[in-house]
Amino acid sequence: MSAIVAIDGPSGSGKSTAARLTAQRLGFGYLDTGAMYRGVAVACLRDLVDHDDAAAIASRTRTVVLDISTDPDDQRLFVDGVDATAAIREPRVSAWVSAVSTNAESRAELVRRQREIVADGRFVVEGRDITTVVCPEAAVRVLLVADPVRRMARRAAELGNGVDSAALHDQVIRRDRDDSRLVNFTDAAPGVTVIDSTDLTIEEVVRRIVELAREAGLA
Repeated sequence: MSAIVAIDGPSGSGKSTAARLTAQRLGFGYLDTGAMYRGVAVACLRDLVDHDDAAAIASRTRTVVLDISTDPDDQRLFVDGVDATAAIREPRVSAWVSAVSTNAESRAELVRRQREIVADGRFVVEGRDITTVVCPEAAVRVLLVADPVRRMARRAAELGNGVDSAALHDQVIRRDRDDSRLVNFTDAAPGVTVIDSTDLTIEEVVRRIVELAREAGLA
């Protein structure tokens, strides 16, 4: 795991954009682990799996075929052979995905797959448990945080004008609360560098992460 840059953080902290741009700067692959959880949610929705049936969700996680691109310039995800790149960002998926991310068996299966993807490679990996569970021995480990008000504003900008405030709260605050039951992505583990992006531009965040990669001998 020596050639891994691991980035964790809550919703709206800027981790996805920062991770993708960092991968471009370093010439690394990029793995959006959150997209994999969303891919499982898409599969469950397609199969009409009961949102409250933990065993069925875990079973579908084990059988779903996820083909995720690790090219930072071309992010695509196929779920059981069907392009779900756009579908994983739909509000209904955002409302469903915590049923996957808070399922211990589903999370264990996806962690296993994530480790397989990045084994023996050079990757920027982002999510909620990358620095502590997926890649705890990564050469660079970052926890990207931001003020909740700023995080809500960023997610609203991503979703566009007319976003429903309740849906926005669900995507940012509620999901963070639910996911934190299994994963601690609010407190930095020993050896993890905290970057507060509240008053930083995305370029400033990327520059800082690239500096850490250079200090670690990755660039």
